[in-house]
Amino acid sequence: MSPLTPPSAVVTAAGVVNRIQAKLPDMPAAMAKIGSFLLEHPKAPLELSIMELAEQTGTSPATVTRFCRMLGYAGYVPFRVSIASDVGRSDARESWKADIGRAFGPDDAPADVLSTLVNAHTRSLQETAAIMDMALMNKIARRVAMSTHVDIYGIGGSAVMAKEMQSRLYRIGINAHHWSEVHAGLTSAAIQDSNCVAIGISNTGLTEETIQMLRQAGEAGALTVALSNNPASPLAEAADEAIITSVHEQFLQPDDLSAKHVQLLVLDLLYLLVAQINFAQTTQKLASSATAVAPHRRPVRSSRVGLAGRNGRQTVRSNADV
Repeated sequence: MSPLTPPSAVVTAAGVVNRIQAKLPDMPAAMAKIGSFLLEHPKAPLELSIMELAEQTGTSPATVTRFCRMLGYAGYVPFRVSIASDVGRSDARESWKADIGRAFGPDDAPADVLSTLVNAHTRSLQETAAIMDMALMNKIARRVAMSTHVDIYGIGGSAVMAKEMQSRLYRIGINAHHWSEVHAGLTSAAIQDSNCVAIGISNTGLTEETIQMLRQAGEAGALTVALSNNPASPLAEAADEAIITSVHEQFLQPDDLSAKHVQLLVLDLLYLLVAQINFAQTTQKLASSATAVAPHRRPVRSSRVGLAGRNGRQTVRSNADV
């Protein structure tokens, strides 16, 4: 006989359970025994043959068959198939909750999803701004502005943040580099000194490669900065300074994009503070880069112009569109 799955581990076959509960008051005593047993062990038919279920409930295979028919199934096999389908749907929803998040359902209206996201992202930005240590941000900005070399480390989604920050700093004359591959990052970290700054980005603060690169830069003498949502994380503990962001509620798994938005807020602020400190250099570098890329941009139209679409339709663009 197959051992039954403990009730605590059972995934409820909701559709079949509802049918049993609805019919149970009208069932003869023998069928009611089967019904009561299955309410406690809804996955049992997936593990037991019709003979084994009859034995477990003290009934007969014929009674089990009549029980299935009373619920609207032709026999035990279709009954088992229905339970398997219910369990599959339950497993899919549990997977959704684990991989996507419990705040959203697969059947939620788009407007509800948008409203929930806007609220979460707005609250995260507001809470991060409220806890921002401006003295610390200004201190880090000054060290970046005066540095000879800035390393920015990030793996996975944080690599996008690191690359964006490197691009911005480099454009205003800061010798910045981003690293998402640990061997190259460790090599760069090892050649830093006290005139350098190293920034490690990780929402959880648990990414081992980022921790290793930041620690290496610290051992070489650089000022190390952690950007994380976790003040007690190994990354924050390994850094000289930690910038802590706030994520109002983790909706999406494994990585809520609201966490990226608050990271961008911090990096935007740091970039602007560095640009202010190096005002003369910043304006000169921005002007030079704008001149260099100007030939590769379409000219700005000074009036509203009708443009023919591919299907011959007219579209109108204003100055704000270009």
